[in-house]
Amino acid sequence: MSEVVFEETATMIAAGELQSFVPFGREHCRNHPNAFNLQLRELQPASELWSSDAAGLVGSLQEVSLHEREREYWQLRKGGAGIEQEDVDFEEELYTAGNVVVWSHGSGIQASSVYKAFTVDSLVQKAMWCDFALPKIEKDATEEEVEHTVCIMQSNCINVHTVTGKDFISPLPFQVSDVWPSKFGLVLERKNTVSDSQLSLPCEPLPTVFSMMHPLDEIAPVVCKPTGSGVQYVSDTTMKIVFSCSEPSMMVTYDTLQGTHSVWALRQVTHDEKNTVLRCPSEPVGTPMGVVASSFLTSHLRNISRLDSPGGPGVTGHGVATVPSCAVGTSSPLHFSGLHGHQSRIMMSSPGFHSRVGSPSISNMAALSRAHSPGMAAPSFSGAARFNTSFHSPNPRAHVLGSSLNSTVNDTLLVPEMEPIIPDLCLEQLWSEPVSAGSQRELSSQASKVFLTSDFCGVQYLCLLVESHQQLRCVKYIESNEPCQCIFASVTAIPAKDAAPLENIDAMLVLEACGSLVLYTGTTRISKVFVSGLLGPTFIFSNHASHLTLGRVDHVSTPANAGSRHLQILDEAAMPSPVSGLRRPHIKHDDASFMDDCSFQHVTPHISALRDPVCNRVSLELGNGTMLRISIPEIATSELVRKCLGAIRFILPKETAMKVLVKWYNIYNAPGGPSTHAEWSMFVTCFMTLLGYNTERLGWTRNLQFEVPLSPVIAAKKARPSDGGSDEDWEYLLGSHYHRQINSQPAFTRAEPVSSPSSPSPKLDSSALLFPHIPALFYVLHLIYQELLLDELQRASASSLLCLLQQLARDLQLDSYVDLYWRDYPSLIRCFSESCLIDLGQNYKMNCPVFLREDPPCVFRWLSSCLRGEEVPPFPYLPNICQRTKLLILSYALYISGDKQATSTHMSKYLVKLSAGHKFVNEPHYRRQSSVHVKFPSESLAEQLVVWLASEDFTIKDLESVPFGVALPIREAIYSCREQPCSDWSEEVCLLIGRQDLTKQAHKMTLIKSKNSVGSGLSLDPPASTEADGEEDGMSDIIHEVTGLIWSQDLRVQEVRRLLQSSRPVRVSVIQLPEVSDHEYIEEKENKLLQLCQRTMALSVGRGLFTLFSYHPVPTEPLPVPKLNLTGRAPPRNAMVDLNSGNIDVPPNMTSWPSFHNGVAAGLKIAPASQVDSAWIAYNKPKSPELANEYAGFLMALGLNGHLTKLATLNIHDYLTKGHEMTSIGLLLGVSAAKLGTMDMSVTRLLSIHIPALLPPTSTELDVPHNVQVAAVIGIGLVYQGTGHRHNAEVLLSEIGRPPGPEMEYCTDRESYSLAAGLALGMVCLGHGSNLIGMTDLNVPEQLYQYMVGGHRRAQVGANRERHKSPSYQIKEGDTINVDVTCPGATLALAMIYLKTNNRSIADWLKPPDTWFLLDFIKPEFLLLRTLARCIIMWDEILPNTDWVKSNIPQIMKGTLPSEDINMETMSQAQDYITAGACMALGLRFAGSANSDAFDCLYEYARTFMKHIMTFSATNAVTGFYNLQTGLSMVLLAMSMVMAGTGNLKVLQLCRFFHKRTGGEMNYGFHMAHHMALGLLFLGGGRYSLSTSNSAIAALLCALYPHFPAHSTDNRYHLQALRHLAVLAAEPRLLVPVDVDSLKPCYALLEVTYKESKWYDETTVELMAPTMLPELHLLKRVKVKGPRYWELSVDLSKETQHLKSILSRDGVLYVKLRAGQLPYKDDPQGWKSLLASTVNHRHSGAGAFKPEAISTLTSDPVLVSFAQLFCNNSEEMKNREETLVLFSAMLYECVTQECPEMLPTYIAIEQAVGALRQGDLPQTFSLWQLRLVVELWDSRVMKGFESRHAALLTSEFLPVMKNMVDVILDKWLKDNGSVLKCYMNGESFPKDIQCVALACFLIYRSIPYLKNTRSQLEGCSSMGELISCGRELGIPFRDLLRLAPLLLNSTAAGSALFAV
Repeated sequence: MSEVVFEETATMIAAGELQSFVPFGREHCRNHPNAFNLQLRELQPASELWSSDAAGLVGSLQEVSLHEREREYWQLRKGGAGIEQEDVDFEEELYTAGNVVVWSHGSGIQASSVYKAFTVDSLVQKAMWCDFALPKIEKDATEEEVEHTVCIMQSNCINVHTVTGKDFISPLPFQVSDVWPSKFGLVLERKNTVSDSQLSLPCEPLPTVFSMMHPLDEIAPVVCKPTGSGVQYVSDTTMKIVFSCSEPSMMVTYDTLQGTHSVWALRQVTHDEKNTVLRCPSEPVGTPMGVVASSFLTSHLRNISRLDSPGGPGVTGHGVATVPSCAVGTSSPLHFSGLHGHQSRIMMSSPGFHSRVGSPSISNMAALSRAHSPGMAAPSFSGAARFNTSFHSPNPRAHVLGSSLNSTVNDTLLVPEMEPIIPDLCLEQLWSEPVSAGSQRELSSQASKVFLTSDFCGVQYLCLLVESHQQLRCVKYIESNEPCQCIFASVTAIPAKDAAPLENIDAMLVLEACGSLVLYTGTTRISKVFVSGLLGPTFIFSNHASHLTLGRVDHVSTPANAGSRHLQILDEAAMPSPVSGLRRPHIKHDDASFMDDCSFQHVTPHISALRDPVCNRVSLELGNGTMLRISIPEIATSELVRKCLGAIRFILPKETAMKVLVKWYNIYNAPGGPSTHAEWSMFVTCFMTLLGYNTERLGWTRNLQFEVPLSPVIAAKKARPSDGGSDEDWEYLLGSHYHRQINSQPAFTRAEPVSSPSSPSPKLDSSALLFPHIPALFYVLHLIYQELLLDELQRASASSLLCLLQQLARDLQLDSYVDLYWRDYPSLIRCFSESCLIDLGQNYKMNCPVFLREDPPCVFRWLSSCLRGEEVPPFPYLPNICQRTKLLILSYALYISGDKQATSTHMSKYLVKLSAGHKFVNEPHYRRQSSVHVKFPSESLAEQLVVWLASEDFTIKDLESVPFGVALPIREAIYSCREQPCSDWSEEVCLLIGRQDLTKQAHKMTLIKSKNSVGSGLSLDPPASTEADGEEDGMSDIIHEVTGLIWSQDLRVQEVRRLLQSSRPVRVSVIQLPEVSDHEYIEEKENKLLQLCQRTMALSVGRGLFTLFSYHPVPTEPLPVPKLNLTGRAPPRNAMVDLNSGNIDVPPNMTSWPSFHNGVAAGLKIAPASQVDSAWIAYNKPKSPELANEYAGFLMALGLNGHLTKLATLNIHDYLTKGHEMTSIGLLLGVSAAKLGTMDMSVTRLLSIHIPALLPPTSTELDVPHNVQVAAVIGIGLVYQGTGHRHNAEVLLSEIGRPPGPEMEYCTDRESYSLAAGLALGMVCLGHGSNLIGMTDLNVPEQLYQYMVGGHRRAQVGANRERHKSPSYQIKEGDTINVDVTCPGATLALAMIYLKTNNRSIADWLKPPDTWFLLDFIKPEFLLLRTLARCIIMWDEILPNTDWVKSNIPQIMKGTLPSEDINMETMSQAQDYITAGACMALGLRFAGSANSDAFDCLYEYARTFMKHIMTFSATNAVTGFYNLQTGLSMVLLAMSMVMAGTGNLKVLQLCRFFHKRTGGEMNYGFHMAHHMALGLLFLGGGRYSLSTSNSAIAALLCALYPHFPAHSTDNRYHLQALRHLAVLAAEPRLLVPVDVDSLKPCYALLEVTYKESKWYDETTVELMAPTMLPELHLLKRVKVKGPRYWELSVDLSKETQHLKSILSRDGVLYVKLRAGQLPYKDDPQGWKSLLASTVNHRHSGAGAFKPEAISTLTSDPVLVSFAQLFCNNSEEMKNREETLVLFSAMLYECVTQECPEMLPTYIAIEQAVGALRQGDLPQTFSLWQLRLVVELWDSRVMKGFESRHAALLTSEFLPVMKNMVDVILDKWLKDNGSVLKCYMNGESFPKDIQCVALACFLIYRSIPYLKNTRSQLEGCSSMGELISCGRELGIPFRDLLRLAPLLLNSTAAGSALFAV
């Protein structure tokens, strides 16, 4: 083993924040209601507990608590798992004592608090945090979801509690010695019991390590792959796990036999490895004995599990050990399903187990249903067979106690089924300690601590603390490219008693044997750690102060001398450099070793251990048991120092870098060292000393330590006791950086420089550590300087770095660099003139790297060349340090140079990466492909740039800190993308381009998230109702903000609420005539009320449709169901009228169906996106039996909105066994609707039990109520919808004509059953037409035709023929088909099978007959059905006009009536019914389309029917009121289907008219029809409409079947519950624009483009949203139109999913108001915004613009504030009229041009020009920015008008500013031409000139550093030569013209040029 590399002995650093530490959990447990009280109660009967004396109780309590204290342990970790903000620094503690586990949070600034506390049944063996990976739910999910949990291990099970609140209990199949969290879940070690050695077969030892990937998964054995051998189970009992970690995923084990440690990679097992381990027996095991052996493993495991079971460790089978050892031909442990051992184990388990689960019988079930059974044999019970085998022995205990071999053998032989357990994880050996040689050294004991750490240079180590040798073994490892693979290298031993890693500072704290604390980084010793509190007051370093300076020096009055002396001593004495030559000779040995001396240890308690390291904090455990928590200081706090250290670490060789970092760490953290604000000065001093400088000899470094602190707060804290000044203060001020900066201003005269010129230049010490690396270090620091210039927030620190850089550049004689620095900070650089000599003889020691070029890299120059379109060399950068440089250079390369591959394959063209090996390396292939980037060939450069920046995590905030000139092209790209973004961009891209509307859209919010926050802030509460009981009508959840926008002119929504409410008493106004007695009057009132109640009872069906999906229930509250109020109030006294008075006969069970409908209506309010679970559904079950019908309806509604799938099977079973008819109907229909079209088997079984025809013929006849059978049949249709399932189709076909059976079965209400069978058959074969696969032999259409027209009954075939042998004793039908029963079902079945197929031959079957004679044979009602069926088969021929409707009436009725006697009744009824059927078809064809032609046509027919009814003439008497009313109801329903969700007023008027008609023949069914029409008209409160998909048409045919019930208990022709299936046809189609800033719904103009179809060309219409969109498959594009809102386009030709998801989330489409625009609500006509249009013309300019008017132009608070503060004639702004006008103009420009974010850029440009004009620029930074802006502008002008139009700075502002700069610089050139000549000739120019102006000129005019090239320019005699030289030097032509007079020395030429 190699020894420690490098040591610093006599150094010391101070630890901070010393505080005592007590685990928070201990405090909490004292007050926690611990489980031991509960245990005591369990042990004693209740009577004894209370009667026992108090003393005894107290005693036992004390014993328990003492016992608990012994078992306490805790662990700490860095907080933040599952917490969004990463910068929060807190600690989490997991504390365990007894059976309580406390998880708490706390930090330095916040007190600890309990996060979760758990109490379990038995003692906690171990508690830990563990992350489980959840399986991917969606196929395209990229990353796995991780579940953060706490796992608590008890002796018999593991409790897993997730952060989200899920709890799991996993029983342990064997005794576990330890559990380890890993990357893949838990790893368990089986306890090695004594019996193992006795029982183990020689061939196959049992696995010892198991894994559990998820609490619900099986426990599986782990396989291992040791070096040099194959894959096998981990079965070595001598191998103990001592450590596991998840990143990298590895484990460390200890071999107890050899005393060595091994490191293993933990990974998922590969397919090949599974096969190897599970390979089958090589030869078949023929003999019974072979089976015994192979099954031995399982039986043995079962015995182990008996041993482990808490009940009986003694009851184990001893006979087993006598098995002869025989070869076993298998290498895998096997599963058996015999569970006797397990059974017994549960029977004997602890009482605690039962108390948790409930009763013993359930606990059996619970433990069996877990997938973890005894031993490894953990069968999953997939079917009943497995489950039953476990009980085949009569007495399960017999096996446990039986001790003969046979019992066990027979036990296993009985079970034929074996199945191996498949392993999940594999341990692959990476490294093993070398085995120590024989007797020479004793075996090393197991490592007591293992941890990972890394050193300052990023080298990683695995450290093992071996206490027996008192050493810490550090194994260096490197992570390789392959996942899970690490390469282990050398081992270094460090003497240590204890150690702890400090991950934040890449170091570890080591406790040495003598008790001193030492800090190491990797294997490098940094220094000792001084803990102030531990040394106690008696121990003072008085005599050592001169060397160690541990006392603080705050008391010294003058900073100058004391501070410098202090640092000098620290630097040389206390911090010896690794270079031995620098050490002071006079430190005596005993001084240095004084700290190592242990003699004073007894004075203070000594440190016995280190524990709980988190970040840079660690606890010290003292000998007396108390604990102290200390923090070790970081390596640097300032960003600049961190960056510089990063660059040093990157460029230097590892060893050198390590020495520098250790040296710096010691200096920075010395005890009593200076405060943080001097950090930079300290770094410079330290760094320059290491380079070989003598900082005392340099003026600027001599004064460094006393810089004015940056923050006055810091200065105030260190107030000095002495206020009297001293002479040195003045000297200090003169030498300060501040003085030099002020000094350079023209107002001051110059003082003499600090060092007199006479003194010789100091030399560099060539023996210094970093002397050889000066050039390389200089270069990387220069690159950091360039990086800092690109960040506005870091620019201040750039000037600090400059002082250091200029010194190095001077001394390396790199004039071009000095010149570059001088140009950046002219006034600052001029103050520096000193240079140090580098001894020429020592030059050979200096490595001059290849990359140090003569021409300094300047990032602004690079960007400028890029803008001018010149060829640019790649720019050097430091990976991971200069990120901003890389980002901006690649952005320019992509966007300005137009290289689309710049960010991927062509990166090396633009960037060159420095390598630590001092040579260039090209950037490897781009490290990650952006997650957002989807390449379209047409994608513009701007789009590509924006998407790439977002993928690099570049945000708007980052853009704000980019200098304004550099940022302009990026802003331009963002601006151009903002206009028309792609609808599928990610959230980050939308944020970057400032489209919060799109960002918000990506968040997937709905309007009604909760009452108070909608979509994280939309507060759309329904207004408080005016009536006291208004809330109870069940309609209060409609979002009024949306309905108020849709129907803003009237109160139609309130009117609908009034019409549909059924919770208040009705008004019964009957006038008492004089001759009517009081008693008769009361009867009259009650009869009137009975009529009104027919209406009230029918209202709920409509209400369910009106409030559809409008409510999100609270999981803790039951669903509010409005009550069905059947009472009345009679005016004038408002007396109560009740039906229960007994005066009149009320039909029995009158309210049972209405309350069912009421329940459905309440349940349909629940939105599909709500959080509903099984418990909540059961929680809503009412207590009183009279509400059972309501609950049945509620269940059906839950099925319709998809929530019933969450109801547990147990509950479904429970409800069905109650035998309540309504509940069964609701549940069966609900479950079927929820599983629509899935062919779900479990639901099929559920339904089959209720349909005799689907049961085997021999099965027991169940007494199923008729209505339940009807519901079940429809259920089959729903579950198998559209599948064309052969068997079900066959059964349903025969069920349509099911004959009545004997004993009155199937005799009543046969019509509804036959209809249901027909509808179900239609659904199963929906739209299949003639393509019914495999059903040709059934002759489905012919059979249906026969059912429709009649004829001889066919013989029953198949399984059901037995059932129908004996005829009915009641109904004599003969052998013909009863058409009255079968016709409706058959007609609709045909219609649905051939739906939309346009099959003319089938349609012709359905034509009405064309002779009077035949017409007489058909019920008029059936004519309606036939017409409807025929029309929807010929779907494409339906036209929205009256001619088409009339075309359905047979010719015979249209002509002149024949003379013979015809039945007028037949004729008029037939005509009306055919018309109604055609209207119905029209309604279905145009459902939800709001087609005006269809509406007009239907309205016409409604008026006709109304006229017939109102003027009750002779013809009407013939037709009959009932038939007319039926026709009218159908037309009304058809109208409301067409206008669904639109709330059309004409239809509303009709509905209201019928609502008022309650007398005469207006029965319950008609009311139901009219109110359904009203509900459809306002479907879902205007948010939903109807679809015309096949599935929707089928649902509507079921729901709107044209035979409505005559009274509330009538189900003869059609089951009432089916009326609610209309919901299945509803789809959300309302688009609601929501303003993204105010989060309020608003109006916005939409442009909707229809796809081309055969009826019309591609059409574009404009709609004002909120609006109902047409069906999406008809659309090509939906676009939010300007000018008020930012445009947003959703292209539906690509995919409709995006828009569908928007509509399903309440249709919220976020829109963003453009600046200068007002919402439509505030300004409907756009007149207020006219102001914007009048001043929009350029020439009118800002003169017409008054800043006060800003609020009419924009609602942006920033712009409004700017206008108030800077554009108003306030006191402050009065004297700055010019500025005021300019600011107003800028503001106006930003508002009208839609780029408010450009305001700071405008202001910055103006300020830069202003400063230049006044000549008070301290630096030239802003000139660079102006130059970049101008060059971008020029490049746009060069490219022509188009690109100029896209530019951001479009106004005359920029040309004006550019002109001003030109004028100022030309004037300067005229006055100071000689100065420029001096500069160009390399002469020194006079000191009194303004060098800032010169630097500004050079930068703005792009003049390069000419020292080496001046001869070329000077020698030019003609203009042509000058131009060619200028081109070589890269001077733009325009700037050369300005220089020409000066360079050509000819005034004539000059004047001629200027004339040009």
